[in-house]
Amino acid sequence: MSGGPLPVDQARWPDVARLPRASALRTAGARRIIEHALARIPLRIRHAGTNAALVPTQAGDGDPVPTLVLHDPAAFHRRIGADGLIGFGESYMASEWDTDDLVATLTVLASHVDELVPAPLRRLRGAWVHRRPALDRNTLGGARDNVRRHYDLSNDLFALFLDPSLSYSSAVFTTLPGRPGDLTAAQHRKIDQLLDLAAVGPGTRLLEIGTGWGELAIRAAGRGAHVLTVTLSEEQRDLAVRRIAAAGMSDRATVELCDYRRVEGRFDAVVSVEMIEAVGAEYWPAYFTALRRLLAPGGSVALQAITMPHERMLATARTHTWISKYIFPGGLIPSREAITRESAAAGLRITDDTGYGAHYAETLRLWRDNFLRQSDAADALGFDPVFQRMWNLYLAYSEAGFRSHYLDVRQLRLTADDPAPGGQR
Repeated sequence: MSGGPLPVDQARWPDVARLPRASALRTAGARRIIEHALARIPLRIRHAGTNAALVPTQAGDGDPVPTLVLHDPAAFHRRIGADGLIGFGESYMASEWDTDDLVATLTVLASHVDELVPAPLRRLRGAWVHRRPALDRNTLGGARDNVRRHYDLSNDLFALFLDPSLSYSSAVFTTLPGRPGDLTAAQHRKIDQLLDLAAVGPGTRLLEIGTGWGELAIRAAGRGAHVLTVTLSEEQRDLAVRRIAAAGMSDRATVELCDYRRVEGRFDAVVSVEMIEAVGAEYWPAYFTALRRLLAPGGSVALQAITMPHERMLATARTHTWISKYIFPGGLIPSREAITRESAAAGLRITDDTGYGAHYAETLRLWRDNFLRQSDAADALGFDPVFQRMWNLYLAYSEAGFRSHYLDVRQLRLTADDPAPGGQR
């Protein structure tokens, strides 16, 4: 655990460097809500320098109860009073709190999310949560900006914690828990399952929406497919082109810097891996309409998508969260119900749907282990301690989402029986 608050670069992290404005009433209310919630879930909270828990805690089911340690209780409560869960995350970035087990702490919170705020106050949620900024909308220009804010951080950064395939989505292991040496094979297994779902083989005209760093395109080209893969990330495009060339697949795989809404042509198969989360609910109709328009008769779409419960999705759809502010601007995780509804409206039907959330928890655990071991390398790349705490929280937060079953990840096959209208857009 950290020893206390860190010095923060105000120019780089303005909302972490300074405490937000919050009335004494809101701050005191936040403190009471936190203590009320933590008294009812298996999580301890204490002030740094003391041994006694500030609130009682329920016993865990044979598992150690994690402890949340407050280095600056006043700042912690003030941030949450002003900004809710955004403040909770910014307080961690400022090292105002820590824990003996970050994933376990966040898993407890995710598992008891409906118990954290009393029911009468939940009805007033709209009065205190932040709305998503209009600038984060995924217009053609906004989508480019949102992608750059995450995927164009640095290819070298992602290489610090991903396996050599540079696959940035859930792997599929043969056995759990996963082992570090299994990660590349597990990523290839995931890719091959998706290519099988879409019936990709020799001569297949394949469109990939969301290139990543090119591994799926390489494996598809290795099957004899003719691949067009599109991305909005210049960093990813440049490295994917080099990796495809190094694999000797440049004659079969082309990478273009292009929005999915601008792609032309018809394809026997379309594959999109964990890209729908970046589309945003406002543009889901455009996304599925594009899939339908681009699919040749008899073709298949293979999607890999993170999902969340429908009611939780509806509750957070317009909310500006810590994740949307710092990690994935403009993004929203869909529910299975939303995918079913939006795909059907576009003329697609789901013919296969398999979930494997436990595998994503293991994937994230291995990524986070890698990232934490590479602290010096991240620092050498210019990613300061605040960024590293942010990224650590992001990876742990995501792992906790899958361990608590708040999140799932699914592979889906979609088909259309009738030809798409020629003018459909």
